[in-house]
Amino acid sequence: MPSRLSDVFETHPVFQHHHNQNLDLNSLQHLPDSHAWASELTNCSLNPGINGQFNLPVIDLNDPINGPKHVVHACKTWGAFQIINHGVPKQVIDNMEAAAKKLFSLPYEHKLKAERCDNGAVGYGPIRISSFFPKRMWSEGFTIVGSPVQHARKLWPDDYTSFCDVTKEYQKEMKKLAGKLMWIMLESLGITKEDIAWAGPDGEFDDSGGVLQLNSYPVCPDPGRAIGIADHTDSSLLTILHQSNQSGLQVFREEIGWVSVPPIEGALVVNIGDLLHILSNGLYPSVLHRVVVNRDQHRLSMAYLYGPPNNVEISPLLKLVDRYHPPLYRPVTWTEYLGMKAKLFYEALSALRLSAPASC
Repeated sequence: MPSRLSDVFETHPVFQHHHNQNLDLNSLQHLPDSHAWASELTNCSLNPGINGQFNLPVIDLNDPINGPKHVVHACKTWGAFQIINHGVPKQVIDNMEAAAKKLFSLPYEHKLKAERCDNGAVGYGPIRISSFFPKRMWSEGFTIVGSPVQHARKLWPDDYTSFCDVTKEYQKEMKKLAGKLMWIMLESLGITKEDIAWAGPDGEFDDSGGVLQLNSYPVCPDPGRAIGIADHTDSSLLTILHQSNQSGLQVFREEIGWVSVPPIEGALVVNIGDLLHILSNGLYPSVLHRVVVNRDQHRLSMAYLYGPPNNVEISPLLKLVDRYHPPLYRPVTWTEYLGMKAKLFYEALSALRLSAPASC
């Protein structure tokens, strides 16, 4: 069993990319067949509701009375929300966005110096879920687990430390915010620090881990037949996303359909991942989301996927289980679940479901 997150990515085919199919999307004037999806799959018609009533909730995290209440409601109804006054310094986010822009604006051949190796976890390449789809996605990514020094050295031999320093600071702030959000979500369910051993004695989640995924979506000559990232749920506990000032992210809500999540100055998008869905015994749904592209503006996003320590088994919390609410899922580590997602993709979560209610 692989022990590190990067080991997991290196042992499962979903995280491999299609060799010899890489194209410099920034230079293409026409949509190649490899990236042309059926129009019904990329139909971007949205249901905005009446007077925008179906907009993703925007929550002031600095509001001690209503903030937590709104977070919990959004978790149960949407599985996603936007937060303002989240405490992450603007300068940290701006620095990370500038570093990501610097990375993706390098010449294509130069970026390939940091290309993921065959079964690699980290570095430059297409979105890792690509292998589940017959067509390619109109995006390029750069994955960081821990320090990006091995690839930064190849990209900027004389000045790689600045990129490493910026990503380190950004990951530190994201991890801190993720821990804060976890407690808002869990305390409302009656969960205390004593109920989660892996949170540590102070409940700081010090041993938890994260993956920083930088994504670039070049302008697209035929956005109606292309997709930036196809619909999926995240394998994490939760994901914190910064998106540049260009729309593209969409979330799916059963009774509404696809809803666009416009960027708001200073806001971060939070979405529930599969592991938090398991931990909450189904109370918090993991949200299906996708990214569409456009022909006028380049878009950039920075996703921090937050998860438990790799050796910790995640299962429905005991306080949420009783004779009327049996556990819905069997225990699973993040490592094992990533492996399941690599093989089963959409079916991974249902494969963990307990077929018959366990006796309590």
